[in-house]
Amino acid sequence: MKQYVFGIDIGGTSIKCGLFTAEGELLDKWEIMTDRTNGGENVPKDIAKAIAAKMKDKFIEKDSVLGVGVGIPGPVLEDGTVLQCPNLGWGRMNAAQVMSDLTGLKIKAGNDANVAALGEMWKGGGKGCKNMVMITLGTGVGGGVILDGNILCGVNGAAAEIGHMIVNPEEEDICGCGGHGHLEQYASATGIVRMAKKALAKGDKKSSLASFEKLSAKNIFDEAKKGDALALELVDTLGNYLAYALTHVSAVVDPEVYVVGGGVSRAGEILINAIRKHYNNNIMKALQNKEFRLAELGNDAGIYGAARMLIGSK
Repeated sequence: MKQYVFGIDIGGTSIKCGLFTAEGELLDKWEIMTDRTNGGENVPKDIAKAIAAKMKDKFIEKDSVLGVGVGIPGPVLEDGTVLQCPNLGWGRMNAAQVMSDLTGLKIKAGNDANVAALGEMWKGGGKGCKNMVMITLGTGVGGGVILDGNILCGVNGAAAEIGHMIVNPEEEDICGCGGHGHLEQYASATGIVRMAKKALAKGDKKSSLASFEKLSAKNIFDEAKKGDALALELVDTLGNYLAYALTHVSAVVDPEVYVVGGGVSRAGEILINAIRKHYNNNIMKALQNKEFRLAELGNDAGIYGAARMLIGSK
């Protein structure tokens, strides 16, 4: 009998869904809107309805479904309990149990960044490795650590919050989490734009960046590729802070490879080269010369990783 797995990636705007074979082949993918009204109470119900509709459409019986993997934007404990999920309005709840009751299927839940990292290890930039770290550079900075093929969750489900590592204790601006000098303030899309605006406000350097009415991280990388001095300096600063943080990560988990994803990673090799340039500084030889790769699955990393949680080592 053919067996199937569903991979679900819950986002603040949309919920990405994937139907996979038990061998890991993606058969279908689709999205539904995230209903955040009433504290997100409809999200599990909507997911259950989407799965039921797809099973009906594809003539799939319950006993042929191994289960459903779910990536959730918040800390998730091993048993599927979410401690808090502000993006959805959830407080503490056992999301896995709630969705299992609604679907009648086995549910495995994990933090979305960790789940995306698992997906990249399985079918993307980390393919062929069992020990990897993924860094996602978007509006914020997220991370996922995979050790011996398994997600590192931590006691509170909050392991791999790389974006909130302190890289500059002298920073006066406040991070979104309330702290100061966190990696997210420099290596995210918002972080590099923040640095650019501060540099432009000083007015002591001429730059093509000043011509953009609404400056974006993409503008900065594009101008750096064209040779703009300030843009190149900003990319170098981002690479320096990110490399600094990753040397500390290496000292703890010693991964085979770092996979860089998120919207900022679309900048390509200029970003990877900026990290490589600074990484070997001040780190013991055994941890030098790590491999840095770009993520490959894009927005599908979450559904692949969610499915992988059920497929395991198959």
